[in-house]
Amino acid sequence: MKHFVTSDGIELAYETFGQRQHPCVILIMGLGAQMRVWPDSLCQLLSNKGYFVVRFDNRDVGHSSHLKQHGSPSLLKAWVQQKMQRKAQIPYTLKDMSRDVVALMDTLETDSAHLVGASMGGMIAQILAAKKRKRVRSLTSIMSAGRAPGLPDPKLKVLLQLAKRPTPFNREASIRYTMRMNRLIGSPAYPMDEMELRQLAETSFDRAGSPCGFKRQLVAITAAGDRRHLLKKIKTPTLVIHGSDDPLIPARLGQDTARSIRKAKLKIIPGMGHDLPPALVPKLGKLLLKHLNKAEKKWQKRTQKRLTEQPQQHAAANDKLAPGNIHQLS
Repeated sequence: MKHFVTSDGIELAYETFGQRQHPCVILIMGLGAQMRVWPDSLCQLLSNKGYFVVRFDNRDVGHSSHLKQHGSPSLLKAWVQQKMQRKAQIPYTLKDMSRDVVALMDTLETDSAHLVGASMGGMIAQILAAKKRKRVRSLTSIMSAGRAPGLPDPKLKVLLQLAKRPTPFNREASIRYTMRMNRLIGSPAYPMDEMELRQLAETSFDRAGSPCGFKRQLVAITAAGDRRHLLKKIKTPTLVIHGSDDPLIPARLGQDTARSIRKAKLKIIPGMGHDLPPALVPKLGKLLLKHLNKAEKKWQKRTQKRLTEQPQQHAAANDKLAPGNIHQLS
C-alpha cells in the first residue's frame, strides 16, 4: 500500500495490481466503504487481462485522511439548502472527491484512465467523465445514480441508521454491526457466507472505519442534488450495471442513469443487491472486460488518428510560412 498527499493536504492510500505500462483502470468505492471492498479476485482478474488496476481509500475512510475537524454535519440542513438552491455549507463535495481521483492519476503519471465506480464512487466517476473528458477512457457506473435520494425516502432512513456508531463501541460490536449491514443490503442471489461477511467486517474495522466520515460523505451526496443535466455531457463509452434487488438505490435509478448518458449500455443483474459479493465476480469481470476492451480499442484508434494528423497539420502550417508564400499571405 502506498500514500500520497493532494494539493488540498488530503492524504490518500492506494494499491495497484498489474504492470504500470498497461492501460489504467481506477476503481472508486462507495459511501463509507474502503478500497478492500473491491474483491481481490476482481482486481487480479482485470490485471491478468492486461490492465493496470488501482484501488484507493476515499477521503474519510480506511487509511486515507479522516477529516475529524469537520465533526458531524447536518444532513437535514444540507438537504434544505440544496432544495432552496443555496450553496451548502458542508465539509466537502463530490466535486472535491473527484479532484482526489485526478490527483491520484497525476501521482501515477497517468494521462487518462478507465473509471469504474460503485455507488457514490459511480457518482464521482460520472462527474469526472463529464468534466474531464480527455482524462477518461471509459466509464462504468455500478449500482449508482444521477441524483441523490430524497430525504423522505425510507431507504435514506436505513442509511442514517447504518451511520450510527454501535453502542458500546468496541471491535466485536462493530464487526457484528457491519455484518448485519452487509446482510441488509446484500445480493439475494449471491449471498456471502458468515466467514466472508466476518472477514470483510474485520478488515473494515482494523483499517480504521469512521461513522462520522460516513456522515460527511452522505452529506456530500445529498448536497450534489440532481446531476442528470451533467450526465448529458458525457460522451465517453459508458456501461451502467445495476442489481434488480438493490435495496438502497433502486434499479429504476440505474435505468435513469443509462438514459441520461449518450449511447450508454445498461445491464441489470437479476438477484444483485447493493454489494460486490465474491460469487458475482465472474459475471462482473466478464461484463467489465468486454466494455474495457472495446473502449480501449476505440481510444487507441482515436489516439493513433490524432498522432497521424499532427505531422500533416504541422507540415501544412510550415507550407504557409514558406518564403514563396509569405508575400501571398501579406
